[in-house]
Amino acid sequence: MSGEAEAQEAVRVTAYLGLGSNIGDADSYLTAAVHALVERPRIFLTGVSRRYRTAAVGLEHQPEFRNMVVRIVTSLGPFELLDVCQLLEADAGRERSVRWGPRTLDVDVLWYDGTFIDHERLQVPHPRMEERRFVLEPLADLAPELVLGSGRSVREALAGTLDQVVVPVDPRRE
Repeated sequence: MSGEAEAQEAVRVTAYLGLGSNIGDADSYLTAAVHALVERPRIFLTGVSRRYRTAAVGLEHQPEFRNMVVRIVTSLGPFELLDVCQLLEADAGRERSVRWGPRTLDVDVLWYDGTFIDHERLQVPHPRMEERRFVLEPLADLAPELVLGSGRSVREALAGTLDQVVVPVDPRRE
């Protein structure tokens, strides 16, 4: 490995990924995605939120979702990480036929080391994350004091979404 490649490999950042599913066995899709992330080179899983049951947002007449957030440390760049997320979705059989429609697996880059990116392929921090309790609730499990794009903490942003129904999943009862 060249000196430049070693230096690039050594740069590691923290990122948060949002995972969701509402087709088939949603919990199995989420579990498989977490396991696949653990197996990926240059990605180190450092935290996993609880899972939550949530109503669909956008296109409302569809099955409820299971949502969660994972924290990773990675030496992948943001677009490389996006490619991994999209590969996980493809491996789960995701079809992108309807915006905000049902999906086997959705994996979003929510936050990438405090970096701001506004590109047609990737926007981070995720542009609607501060409006969505189904993202903020599991993110608060891992990083309640994380400062978001607005300058508010996750905990502060969460306080503005309490009208949205998000229920923790108790795996012993499901």
